[in-house]
Amino acid sequence: MSHYDDSQESADRYSLRGRVFHRLRDDILSGKYEEHDELKEVAIGEEMGVSRTPVREAFRQLELEGLIKIIPNKGAYVTGITEKDVKDIYMIRSLLEGLCARWATEHITAEQMEEMEENVYLAEFHAQKGHLEQLAQLDNRFHDILYEACDSKILEHQLKDFHQYVLRVRRKTLANENRGPKSNEEHRGIMEAIKDKNPDLAQELAHRHMINAYENMVKSGLHEAYAHRGDNVT
Repeated sequence: MSHYDDSQESADRYSLRGRVFHRLRDDILSGKYEEHDELKEVAIGEEMGVSRTPVREAFRQLELEGLIKIIPNKGAYVTGITEKDVKDIYMIRSLLEGLCARWATEHITAEQMEEMEENVYLAEFHAQKGHLEQLAQLDNRFHDILYEACDSKILEHQLKDFHQYVLRVRRKTLANENRGPKSNEEHRGIMEAIKDKNPDLAQELAHRHMINAYENMVKSGLHEAYAHRGDNVT
């Protein structure tokens, strides 16, 4: 995972290395590049309008994150995210999201609480209308609000990183007429526990929410999602 904080990452996005790194990471996580695909410095540099140096630096960062493997005198090859990686991330996230919800009961601001409530109400509206894309966007934002409300930049950054890593598979499962509304029901429970200042319940519900999300993902065909890594699932 990434080892620099949000302010550093924000600034880094505007450097040449950062621009190449984030573009390539997004392309790998979205499935544009398949496992074992070779990433070629010259071709990527030409495509992005940069020299080979920032591309080489981006490759090193991608290797640190476990997304590619650099083989000396051969090249850089995509490793991507495996089914086991997804499971590991969700099991870790289940614990960290619980801690995040616990801390949110202590630190959430009035503005964040208001936005979280509005998020749940809007999601209920779109669920009734069958607007699955809007539901997925609101789901994404709910977690961002939760991460921001915990008042820990370290925990917030780590959870946002995990969130990005499984975004492709999350999109597939949230674009599901059953999971979307169910997910929002779970969000409502977390929101109400935080509003009631009940840290134990908030922690347990947030933990269970991640376990449910992973179990649903397995039922929805996690293996199938990874068997067709070139699919552009939105």
